[in-house]
Amino acid sequence: QVQLVESGGGLVQAGASLELSCAVSGGTFSRISTGWFRQAPGREREFVASISPSGGIINYADVVKGRFTVSRDNTKNTVYLRMNSLKPEDTAVYYCATAAGIPYSRASEGAYDYWGQGTQVTVSA
Repeated sequence: QVQLVESGGGLVQAGASLELSCAVSGGTFSRISTGWFRQAPGREREFVASISPSGGIINYADVVKGRFTVSRDNTKNTVYLRMNSLKPEDTAVYYCATAAGIPYSRASEGAYDYWGQGTQVTVSA
């Protein structure tokens, strides 16, 4: 059973930065892709970013491209999401999720098997 624990969320002002962490246990981390998703109040959960097991394949949603950076440390079984130039519209609960290998539809929730509990990010204007 794979378990994921997100951390690093908080309340910041627009323009600030935050780094989220997702600690993964219970699986072979070096064979797992990880995705970041977010859900704002009243909205559907949406894809943010994904990273392949080796880190060689990275994808971003257009709305975060150039501001967010996903990375991973396979020695620590942890994936990171660095968020710069935060905007009020980035306010959401952020979730990490894992999938075996490199799923074809990396931006789709259905591609992922395990999910964390989420961490709240609030960006004030």
